[in-house]
Amino acid sequence: MGFQGLVIALTIIWLWTSSLLFLLSWKISPLHSGQVLVAIGWQTFLYTGLFITAHEAMHGLVCPRNPQLNRLIGSAAVLLYAVFSYKKLLTKHWLHHRHPASPLDPDFHDGRNRSFWAWYGHFLKGYWSWPRAGCLLAALSFISYALHVSLLNLLCFVLLPSLLSSLQLFYFGTFLPHREPEGGYRHPHRTQSSSLPIFWSFITCYHFGYHQEHHEQVDVPWWRLPEIYACRQPILN
Repeated sequence: MGFQGLVIALTIIWLWTSSLLFLLSWKISPLHSGQVLVAIGWQTFLYTGLFITAHEAMHGLVCPRNPQLNRLIGSAAVLLYAVFSYKKLLTKHWLHHRHPASPLDPDFHDGRNRSFWAWYGHFLKGYWSWPRAGCLLAALSFISYALHVSLLNLLCFVLLPSLLSSLQLFYFGTFLPHREPEGGYRHPHRTQSSSLPIFWSFITCYHFGYHQEHHEQVDVPWWRLPEIYACRQPILN
């Protein structure tokens, strides 16, 4: 993979940072409602990219030749995303890969409530912590009062995109791939892929709709998942 993973990861982090700095300084007026919606969508997409970058680091794919740099970039990505601990997320993520869609999977539902919203609430609860919430509140307070950033801008371009991103990641990366199909699970990784075209697969969740391919080949980076998916289709058909 060379430096491709590193370049893509740094590009996503740079886009998120530069976009956020611009949007936080933007003076929003009632005439900007359409532009604000587009900006929220764009920032949500970049928030999702931050988490995907951290995910790639958890698989050693950002910088395979330099584990320390790989870990540093992964840690920075989840810190910027929502002040997460990279070490704790790494442990949970590999539990997910070892025990997908089972009681030992930290991303799975509680075994009783399998609906989207109940599962999403259980999913969020597993990653919630009061210390992290306090750190987020302190950071937002500092940005607001010390740097004179409008609360409306923080709501539109930090809080709302991060929440929407969690929904995006959960729906396309957990709920759709790992919900139990009719007749029960047939794949050993208890997952299935969405058959979205490449463009929409990228827009929705950086190709993580091709989830079976990811579980089968965890050393394949997200931008190569469409290639693996396409190669499998003649076999499946």
